[in-house]
Amino acid sequence: MSQKPKVNAPVGDLSFDSVSGDRIEVGQPKDRWTMLFVYRGRHCPRCKRFLNKLNAMLSAWVSVLDVVVVSADTKEKALADKDEFGWTFDLGYGMTEAQMRALGLYVSDPLSEAETSQRFSEPGAFGIRPDGTLMLVDISNGPAARPDLDELLDGMKFNIENNRPARGTA
Repeated sequence: MSQKPKVNAPVGDLSFDSVSGDRIEVGQPKDRWTMLFVYRGRHCPRCKRFLNKLNAMLSAWVSVLDVVVVSADTKEKALADKDEFGWTFDLGYGMTEAQMRALGLYVSDPLSEAETSQRFSEPGAFGIRPDGTLMLVDISNGPAARPDLDELLDGMKFNIENNRPARGTA
């Protein structure tokens, strides 16, 4: 089982391949906040609904912070999702089990070959400060529990504008 992620601590350098052909880098100091969304993969219909909603409100999100979306899927599966749903955010793939565990994510084995052929991460959302430290964590052990994207964006705006501290540190 994974440990809880440590808020106020560096996320650590995470790097993912992207369907655009670039590398997605998370955890290094930068000029903006980042919201990292981890999804289960192509096999998950609830992920599609969540990411379709994110895509519909993407301009509101990127006006506040950078958005990174990643899964353990192969490049082919990630490209198929991006093409099928017309997502305009860059999509990372190939998240390793070590990366999942470093973020404190729950990791699942497939229920069958029809689901997928490899271990995958359950959903997670991570608010990362420009200095690379973790400010906000939302993880789930299954596909049904996810943050409301409108509420999350509103909360992140408030946190950023008011320089709020990470909570849950006691």
